[in-house]
Amino acid sequence: QVQLVESGGGLVQAGGSLRLSCAASGSSISAYYMGWDRQAPGKQREFVARITSGGFANYADSVKGRFTITRGNAKNTVYLQMNSLKPEDTAVYYCAADTRGLGNFDSWGQGTQVTVSS
Repeated sequence: QVQLVESGGGLVQAGGSLRLSCAASGSSISAYYMGWDRQAPGKQREFVARITSGGFANYADSVKGRFTITRGNAKNTVYLQMNSLKPEDTAVYYCAADTRGLGNFDSWGQGTQVTVSS
């Protein structure tokens, strides 16, 4: 079973950048679709980005053009580069994996807090 550990969150001013990392252990993630969800205070968890095993990425409309998801299979790691951050990006960000190949995430990390001040 894969374990996912996020890092890289923090406090940043609006317009700034952060790079989140997700280190996987327990199994190789090279064949998995991987991604990121987020949950803001008082809101439901929402999809942010996903990357296929072949490197094709798709994004939520709210982050398209600002966020970039990549994967480092050799390091069993997934990254989320976040640029032009806005206060509404404030949330706990969760790394996610589709380990069963059913098209939905079924494993998540513990999350990392991202806070964007205005």
